[in-house]
Amino acid sequence: MTSQQNQTASYDLTILVPVYNEEDNMQALSSRLAAYLPRAKMSSCVLFINDGSSDSSGEKIRAACAEHEHFFFIELACNTGLSSALKAGMDQVLSPYLAYIDADLQTAPEELDLLTPFLGDYELVTGVRANRKDTGFKKIQSRIANGFRRMMIKDGARDTGCPLKVMRTDMARSLPFFKGMHRFFPALIQLEGGRVKQVNVSHFPRVAGVSKFNLWNRLLSPFVDCLVVRWMQKRHIAYKIASNNLRHE
Repeated sequence: MTSQQNQTASYDLTILVPVYNEEDNMQALSSRLAAYLPRAKMSSCVLFINDGSSDSSGEKIRAACAEHEHFFFIELACNTGLSSALKAGMDQVLSPYLAYIDADLQTAPEELDLLTPFLGDYELVTGVRANRKDTGFKKIQSRIANGFRRMMIKDGARDTGCPLKVMRTDMARSLPFFKGMHRFFPALIQLEGGRVKQVNVSHFPRVAGVSKFNLWNRLLSPFVDCLVVRWMQKRHIAYKIASNNLRHE
């Protein structure tokens, strides 16, 4: 796909928004993003990834893109999960930087401006939900999962579940992708020699729609994924070429 065919090449930052059955949030989400873009610190556009929604999310995404010139979308043929949706979006991005935010508005798109100033020094800048507005049960699950992950893979990340991140597009595309990998961006960035910055951001209660996460995909599945990442860390290949004669002077 050439830059003439893909309008994200005209921006410095593309905001990826995976959407799966979020019809009740789409109006508020579109309004917030449309209000943010003109005053964002970086020239930005939005790329919605409709992850096989079975409700009216797809129609509302198309309507939002018809209304706002800096909105774009792709639609997946069926529901593939968050990591796959993010991968699909990253494969389309031609801007030098990309961001990720969930469609549930539990984090604020305006706070991307807290993260983007660090992109000159870090390959990944990730939010940390400083005062989470989730239920006590969800907080306990996250605390256990985060503690286990830090113990196993030693990534130093305080809150990998925060859906507010910015990163270099080339680095994002170099990462090994698998189901559940969205929880391990810091560790995988570090594996590729990248630097990670953590910044406190706000967190808000969900006001519409239903969470797509449960005990399995929030707690049990990540335990298994930690073993995968630890294996990658142990088996990772890294080298530097000291000299060569490939170029003819």
